[in-house]
Amino acid sequence: MPDLYGEVTDVRHPMATPESEPLTSRRALQEHFTVPPEARESLPKRQVVDVVVHETADPEVIVAEFAYEFTLPDDSTSKVPCVFVMRVRDGRIIESRDYIDPIRTYTARGDLDLLIASLRRDVS
Repeated sequence: MPDLYGEVTDVRHPMATPESEPLTSRRALQEHFTVPPEARESLPKRQVVDVVVHETADPEVIVAEFAYEFTLPDDSTSKVPCVFVMRVRDGRIIESRDYIDPIRTYTARGDLDLLIASLRRDVS
């Protein structure tokens, strides 16, 4: 995944809970996408489905609508809708605003307790 991005990036997750810092390099994205080996087995499988790409008046900017489809341990699936607004230059993503519903994401991953704990820390 990180190879899709430029060396210098500005990737933000405006709906992230807890809030996250912008990812400003391919190296930061590599870290973001890397799942520690000990955690891989416990995470549900995820794939991208229902992709629709919209062109804009700016030839560098596209809007991508899609869903992450999670396959849960009982083989049921859960979809999390996403919208990414991306700036692509010289074949690489240099900017992206990734809008992902945090409640559905945590629920699909079976981590809703982590989200609730995070929200409680933010309120305290």
